[in-house]
Amino acid sequence: MRRVRFSDPAGSVRTGFWTDDGIEFGGRTYDPAEVDVLPPVKPSKIVCVGLNYADHAEEEGMELPDRPMLFLKPPNTVSGHGDTISLPQGKETVEWEAELGVIIGEQCRNVPESEAMDIVEGFTCLNDVSNRDDQRVEQNWVRGKAFDNAAPVGPVVAPTEVVPDDAGIELRVNGEVRQNSGRDQFIFSVEELIAEITAYMTLESGDVISTGTPAGVGPISDGDIVEVEVEGVGVLENEFTRQ
Repeated sequence: MRRVRFSDPAGSVRTGFWTDDGIEFGGRTYDPAEVDVLPPVKPSKIVCVGLNYADHAEEEGMELPDRPMLFLKPPNTVSGHGDTISLPQGKETVEWEAELGVIIGEQCRNVPESEAMDIVEGFTCLNDVSNRDDQRVEQNWVRGKAFDNAAPVGPVVAPTEVVPDDAGIELRVNGEVRQNSGRDQFIFSVEELIAEITAYMTLESGDVISTGTPAGVGPISDGDIVEVEVEGVGVLENEFTRQ
């Protein structure tokens, strides 16, 4: 079942399950429109993967990597389904990136590929919102990737078995499809990513690996409604504004 964190009408934070009938908790079913859906986890870090699709590397004019390109997003970047996100002031090119998020289920280090899925709690949707104005001129991408609310994530954590190996990954802007690919197009698989990342760092329960974006990234405009859909997970939706 797809696990969801939410704030009920009384303001209490709950963890329930998102079903076809609504959000179920404690013998009650809530209409998703009547509650505040929260980020499904509170990660200590998000480990992101750059250039994990050949078509995205081509559109960026970059060579295919021979090992995963990794960077971090800190906890301040996390935002949830339904949140309205303010774009950074004075930045002209802030772009969407639809990604499959991998939710880590337990503290782990040096995990071999053969055991990698054992430490995965499930999958989610993530939008790796990117400030290209600064990303393209700085070395460590802090301004480009780590600004507040730059990682909308959710709305749920879906069990691994309901997300196919070739799960579709789609992004829509104001209802128009801008990215459309699949998990089977990864250069590095989820297992390979976990093995590589945990060779260098400890992952904690609730941490997220964001597995890279396909071709079709583009600039977000004031008032845009951006949806990220991962087959088996659901739809992550956010509105973007310029202050």
